[in-house]
Amino acid sequence: MPEKTELEEFGILDTLGKPGLKEYGGRVDEEWLRQLKGEKSIKAFQEMRDNDPVVGAILYAIKTLVRQTKWRIEPGGDTPEHKAAADFVEECRQDMAHSWHDLLSEILSMLTFGWAYFECVYKYRRGPDAKDGSERSKHNDGKIGWRKISIRAQETLCKWELDEDGSPKGLWQQPPPDYRLRYIPIEKALLFRTETHKANPEGRSILRNAYRSWFYLKRIQEIEAIGIERDLAGLPVAHVPLEMLSPSASSAQKASLANIFEMVRKVKRNEFEGVVFPAETDVDGNPSGFKFSLLASGGRRPIDVNEIVKRYESRIAMSVLGEFVLLGMDSVGSFSLSSNKTHLFSQAIGSYLQQISEVFTQFAIPKLLKYNGVSPEYFPRLAFEDIETPDLNELAGAIGTLSSAGVLTPDDELERWVREFGNMPMPDATSEREEPGLPSGGLEEEVSLEKSYANTLELPDYVRERIPSVEGKTVWLQAFNEVEKETKDQSRAVSGAWEALERAGFQKTKEGTYVKVIRNNEAKVEENYDVGQ
Repeated sequence: MPEKTELEEFGILDTLGKPGLKEYGGRVDEEWLRQLKGEKSIKAFQEMRDNDPVVGAILYAIKTLVRQTKWRIEPGGDTPEHKAAADFVEECRQDMAHSWHDLLSEILSMLTFGWAYFECVYKYRRGPDAKDGSERSKHNDGKIGWRKISIRAQETLCKWELDEDGSPKGLWQQPPPDYRLRYIPIEKALLFRTETHKANPEGRSILRNAYRSWFYLKRIQEIEAIGIERDLAGLPVAHVPLEMLSPSASSAQKASLANIFEMVRKVKRNEFEGVVFPAETDVDGNPSGFKFSLLASGGRRPIDVNEIVKRYESRIAMSVLGEFVLLGMDSVGSFSLSSNKTHLFSQAIGSYLQQISEVFTQFAIPKLLKYNGVSPEYFPRLAFEDIETPDLNELAGAIGTLSSAGVLTPDDELERWVREFGNMPMPDATSEREEPGLPSGGLEEEVSLEKSYANTLELPDYVRERIPSVEGKTVWLQAFNEVEKETKDQSRAVSGAWEALERAGFQKTKEGTYVKVIRNNEAKVEENYDVGQ
């Protein structure tokens, strides 16, 4: 009998274990807190999102930052086929029934609930004049594109369809208005999750760790509101005759007592305030046993409720790295502290953007291109720019330092990037660039610079060839004028060299000349350079 191979003996190609997800009949049961089991979690997180100002501010900050992030489709290679596939996906991304930003807002609902399920609806691109709205498109090429990518709301979830390994195969939902049971297979859907522990299709809400603080904060605020109302209105107190409290009281007395109880509970300060109550004495002046009064609170409370509220709010913000929304509330907090906290918050958001990018790159884009007959080797990817951009002054300093060190060479591509980054107008290709003035001819004198000093200048090779070295010193010649009008690139190279000379310490005078005082062998020499017009 032949021996079994290692693959056969140990079942390396087989699935032997399971993730360990607790689910019963397609319903996930990973939550141990009774108040957050099943549909209760969706209602609780909805209330946190809609009613709590701190949670709402943090979610709004996330949504705003994500919506302003720039997205693009990057080709998977440099061939025309790669670029054509990327251009087609970009067309489809901009040709849906809803905007890309609206889709991102829906996707971010996964932060509140832990997951978000979307159905991909496709269309044949029949042009903008197609009678059938399901085929209407900006393009008329007959290809298959995205018509819409629609959310299937979390509160409509009935159960999950899971395979033997615990991975989701689809979702059963009962949406209004007909509440008919519907099934959306995973092949036609996109599932976004905050995390995938145990292959849990429901992920984990980012508000889960804030629930305890929110729960107690909500009740403290309710008690505080009741206390304030009672302090303003006073505590209602009603005195009734003793026989009305007796077990042998008549039915009429019991009914009157019930009405008095109801009246005391409903005493409020508003436009309808007022009480009708029996007099304290009868017609003969004898005590009737009835009396109504409002007790005022005595002095301040020994507990500072405001500090308790602030503590719980800070815990809520801390659980989602959003403490920066509370900075300045007490007139404290430095700029550096705010910068550090917002940087950490932006990094956390960047991880969620990466998850969105991976879902589109691994599932949405391959399915779309497969339906259009595109080979997998040409599949592009969805990419995004950094959510946090550096300060423009810091960027300028960094570029200047790197350029001076010779690490970075300023060119047209870098200029376009800086202009786009700083929201500056792009250069006009039809107009001539105004170049800095160049030295005029007729000056034969040489100006020597110390060698260590010359090595710090970033000079293009074209200009460096025209600057000979004499006895270890760099000599600047009037050869600059010889190439002023030759070509655009050469002229810019000369201009770059002259700008480097400016950075080296030459200064422009009112007469239009550049002056530099150079120390050479402890002797001071002043040389003038005329600036060409």
